[in-house]
Amino acid sequence: MLDVVDVGKRSLATYRDVAPDSQLDELLQLSDRLRGARCMHLSATSYGGGVSEILRSLVPLYNDLGIATDWKLIHGDEAFFQVTKRIHNGLQGAPGELTEQEKAIYLANAQLNASRIVTDSEDYDFIFVHDPQPAVLAAISTLRDARWIWRCHIDTSNPNPSYWEFLAPFLHAYDAAVFTHQDFIPPRLPIRDVHVYAPAIDPLSPKNYPLPVDLARHVLEWIGIRTHRPLVTQVGRFDRWKDPLGVVRAYQRVRPHIPDLQLALVGSLALDDPEGWDVYEEVRAATVGDPLIHVLTNLVGVGNIEVNALQSLSDVVIQKSLREGFGLVVSEAVWKGTPVIGGRVGGIPLQLPEETGGILVDTVEECAEALLRLLRQPEEARLLGERGREHVRENFLMPRLLRDHLRLLDHLATARPLAPRGLAPIPLAQASLPGG
Repeated sequence: MLDVVDVGKRSLATYRDVAPDSQLDELLQLSDRLRGARCMHLSATSYGGGVSEILRSLVPLYNDLGIATDWKLIHGDEAFFQVTKRIHNGLQGAPGELTEQEKAIYLANAQLNASRIVTDSEDYDFIFVHDPQPAVLAAISTLRDARWIWRCHIDTSNPNPSYWEFLAPFLHAYDAAVFTHQDFIPPRLPIRDVHVYAPAIDPLSPKNYPLPVDLARHVLEWIGIRTHRPLVTQVGRFDRWKDPLGVVRAYQRVRPHIPDLQLALVGSLALDDPEGWDVYEEVRAATVGDPLIHVLTNLVGVGNIEVNALQSLSDVVIQKSLREGFGLVVSEAVWKGTPVIGGRVGGIPLQLPEETGGILVDTVEECAEALLRLLRQPEEARLLGERGREHVRENFLMPRLLRDHLRLLDHLATARPLAPRGLAPIPLAQASLPGG
C-alpha cells in the first residue's frame, strides 16, 4: 500500500477577497463539469520542499470542489533517493552519468511502487506524477484507464544527455506534461500534449498568513534573531543549486558597510534529498564563529511560523539560485511586502519583472551591490515590495494554480471522456461563494 497524506479540509470560499474574483468564479464553472471525477497526486515526500507545500493546499481544494482526490507517497530507501537526487541534478545539467547498478536500483523501486499502486487503486481518472522520482510509473503501471500527467517542477531546459536518454523513453506513456516555463521543455520530449503554468503559494497557509508584528518579533527573538538589527534571509533547501555559500560571500562583502547586519540561512532537510546534509555541513563550516550568521533548519524547530516571521521582518530576502524551477520562497517573501534579490534563472524572473518585487542578479558581486543598495534605500525597497505583492496576487496564488489544473483536467476529459459515475454533490460551503 502507498502511504496517504492527511491534508485535512479547506474551502475555496475562504479565498474570496484575497485572490482575484475572476479566478474563483471560473473555478466554480470548471468544477461543475468535473464533479465526481477521481484524482491522485503522487510524489516522493510529504515535507521539505515546494511540491509538498503545494499539494498540502491544493489537494483539499480539489476535494472541496467535488473532485475526489488523494495525495500518495512512493516508497524508497536511502539508496533510491541517492539515485533520484543524481537524476534530479543531471536533468538540471549536472555532469556525470548513472551506473548500471544505479539504474537497476531506480527501476526496481519503480516496479515495487507500480505494484503498490495497483494494489490500492481506486479507479482514478487522473494521476499526477510529480518530478523524476516516480516518473517511470506511467510506463510500467497496468492502470491504463487513467489519464497520466507528468508535472516536472525543475529546470530541464538543458539536461545532461546521459540522464535524459535514460529517463525519456519511459515518458511516452503520459497523456500530458506540465512545465513551469516554456524554456524548460526538454529536447525530444516523448509527450505530445504539453502545458505550461507556474506553481503558486497559499496565502492562507501558516507560512503566509499575516502575523501580528509583535508576534513575529517574539518568534524571531525566540530563535536568536535580534529584531533591532538589520536582517537579510535566504530560505530554501540546503542545495548547491541554491548557492548558500554564494549568499554568505555576498553578505560578507556588505558586512563591513553595515557592521550589525544579520544573515539567516534557513533550510529544510528532507527524506528525498540526502545530499542536503553535505551542503548543510559545508554551510556550517563556512559560517562558524560568526555570531551574526544564523543557520537554521526544520530539525531544530524552525517551521512555517518561523519562516513567516523571517520573511515578514527581514529587510531583504535573497534567493540566489544557480538553477531554479520556480522558487516559491520568492513569491512568499514578496507577498509579505519584502523585496527579494533573486538569481536570474528559471522561474525567478517570472516573479520579479522589472522594478517589481526586487532585483535580479547574476553574480556574488551583483548580489552584494543590490543588497547594500536596498539596505541603504529603504523607500525603494518598500516600493519594490509593494508592487511585487500585487503581481503575486494576480499571478501566483493558489486559486490560480487550481484553475490551471482544472483547465488541464477538463481538456483531457474532453479528449477522452470520463467513465460514467455518480456526481459528487457540491459541498455546502461551496454552493454559493460570498460575492460570487
